[in-house]
Amino acid sequence: MAEINNLKVRFSGEARHWTDALPIGNGRLGGMVWGGVLSETINLNDDTLWTGSPGNYTNPDAPKALSEVRKLVNDGKYADATTSAVKLSGEGSNAYQLLGDINFKFHETDVEYDETTYRRELDLDTATVKVTYLIGEVEFTRQHFASYPDQVIVSKISGNKSGSLSFTVFLDSKIPHRTSANAQNQIVMGKTEDGIKFSAVLDLRISDGIGTITVFEDNKIKVEGCDWAVILLVASSSFEDPFTNPSDSKKDTTIDCLNNLEQLKRYSFEQLYSRHLDDYHNLFHRVSINLSKSSTLTDSYVPTSDRIKSFKTDEDPSLIELLFQYGRYLLISCSRPGTQPANLQGIWNDKVYPPWDGAPHLNINLQMNYWHSLPCSLHECHEPLFDFIKNLSVNGSKTAKVNYEANGWVAHQVSDIWAKTSPDRGEAVWALWPMGGAWLCTHLWEHYTYTLNKEFLAKIAYPLLEGCGLFLLDWLIEGKDEYLQTNPSTSPEHMFTAPDGQPASVSYSTTMDMSIIKEVFSTIISAAQVLGKSEDNLIKKVVESQSKLYPTQIAKDGSIMEWAQDFVDPDVHHRHISHLFGLFPGHTITLEETPELCKAAEVTLNNRGEEGPGWSTTWKAASWARLHNSERAYQMIKHLFDLVDPENESNYEGGLYSNMFTAHPPFQIDANFGFSAAVAEMLIQSSVTDIYLIPALPRDKWRNGSVEGLKARGNVTVSISWSDGDLHELRLWSDNRENQRFTKTIHYNDMSVVATMLTGIVYTFDGKLKTVKTASL
Repeated sequence: MAEINNLKVRFSGEARHWTDALPIGNGRLGGMVWGGVLSETINLNDDTLWTGSPGNYTNPDAPKALSEVRKLVNDGKYADATTSAVKLSGEGSNAYQLLGDINFKFHETDVEYDETTYRRELDLDTATVKVTYLIGEVEFTRQHFASYPDQVIVSKISGNKSGSLSFTVFLDSKIPHRTSANAQNQIVMGKTEDGIKFSAVLDLRISDGIGTITVFEDNKIKVEGCDWAVILLVASSSFEDPFTNPSDSKKDTTIDCLNNLEQLKRYSFEQLYSRHLDDYHNLFHRVSINLSKSSTLTDSYVPTSDRIKSFKTDEDPSLIELLFQYGRYLLISCSRPGTQPANLQGIWNDKVYPPWDGAPHLNINLQMNYWHSLPCSLHECHEPLFDFIKNLSVNGSKTAKVNYEANGWVAHQVSDIWAKTSPDRGEAVWALWPMGGAWLCTHLWEHYTYTLNKEFLAKIAYPLLEGCGLFLLDWLIEGKDEYLQTNPSTSPEHMFTAPDGQPASVSYSTTMDMSIIKEVFSTIISAAQVLGKSEDNLIKKVVESQSKLYPTQIAKDGSIMEWAQDFVDPDVHHRHISHLFGLFPGHTITLEETPELCKAAEVTLNNRGEEGPGWSTTWKAASWARLHNSERAYQMIKHLFDLVDPENESNYEGGLYSNMFTAHPPFQIDANFGFSAAVAEMLIQSSVTDIYLIPALPRDKWRNGSVEGLKARGNVTVSISWSDGDLHELRLWSDNRENQRFTKTIHYNDMSVVATMLTGIVYTFDGKLKTVKTASL
């Protein structure tokens, strides 16, 4: 893995803003390391800490309001329908919260440290933040990591001169809390207000026989004259599931923490670190990427912010490698089996009420969080999303029945830890969008196509797809021209100008509605074929309805029509490209099957332009990649490299903070994940039967390179290398079943070969797609 030494996010000074701090996480617990010399802070998060409690996500008055809105739409009174549709809106989501802080205070004389020796970096290869600096002749080192196997945040602080380390440590929080220190060198913090309770316990160990520990002010610990100190932080909350009120929880969160620490006593720091690395490397080391054999990165210590600033001129491909792998690192750090799904900020948040409540938004943002999980070989990190979808289906069945008198289940534009499925508060332009659950369901089939896990398809995916299909069949109604239509219908967060000149957002059969329904119906039919359920009544109804869905249309300007009519678009540069769902991440607009729609999609992307939030930038990059337009895909990739000043965020659209968090602004993690997905899409694309090699490679920018370990559909692992912009070597294999045949059509430029292979064998092809070697896995 040649690129590993370059995989570091670097600073030459302590953090001044939260977006200068460096993130660590184990899926459930997150930390942000500031790296201050006189006072160190690690902001803490637990992914289950939210406001609120289980809610009622139904509105018995909705059916009457729905009839009223539908009639206004049928009468062509779109502005009136938009006004009336507010009656269908619900309550807002609850908010993701923070846990608190670990605070360290060091000796006042430490202000005399040598600033030129200060280093702070996140090493993506070890998932470890390291801080080093010199005071006189003493080098101080801090190491921080979050362990998934042991569910603990671990810090080690040391000096290379015996007895040189002294500090005070305590816990604090913006949430009402109490703290106390005990005789076991532990600090216990607990939440004191109603709602989800939490406890956090800090445990302190120091060098044997060297140094002293003193408790003072009842809740702080002072360490003097030691060689090293190891700090363990564990946390627990009273959240059990979305259907259990926190007040009914019988969990003793403090006892949970103390029991966890008791189990950790058996491990030294080195053992904890080793267990952390074994777990992390199993995921992270699956994929490596090298976009240039002659990186401009030198051995000198260059802060990452400086590299972002210079990217517009030097276009250093190793910085793209870093951001690509950073997206993989962040998903490993915030989404693991058993955790909550990655929210709008992953798990990292420093506010009691974060922007947009930190809530999962189902009209692009939550889905984008997981786009890269499958092609970038992190399918385990996908699992929390399926747990979430299952919870949504429970509440969503009630919403569907009461609000819309429909079978199956539905979810709208925004949700939270309580699996909120009702419409959001406020205007219809964002709140009225019952396609959130349907879009999420496309991830179920994608997971199967990449893993070929039939048990997952039968036990988890298909029941959820069935429920989604039942709702969509009931939501579709007979419309004009014998087509089935959705009414009311919006294109997420985007207004149009109605024929009478008034602004409106509510009409019928928007292109995104139809595209998602087509994708879901196709998915249900395919899943039923795999499971031998093609004769089920549901499938027969889906097949019948499939042929009656409103077709994707081309507007008079040559673009994809966003609405069922060619309404005037008052904001052609709008951040959403919802009407291109069929192109990406969907599969109903393809170069092979619908070339005219692809031309229209290109016009649409040109109309939208390059400006927009980070997530919009990466969605456009992936869409250009699907069109095999390497120049435009790369232009969008390059567009993201704009260093955001956190003190003047309003001056930016998109961009990167100094710690490489992506910006809307403010910080949203979706574009970090979307970036990795877009780069993967530029290098490898696939269907269940086909693999496309370097379809959007910017040959003049990444002339020589390689990628190892990306996944293609069909549970195929793909490694490729190229030289002077041309394919040099391809290796692929499938380890899903022993000694079973599988067939793939492999495409590169104008060449295509049909290859029949055996599982458990690595096949090597040359640049002409000829097999040159085989070897057992």
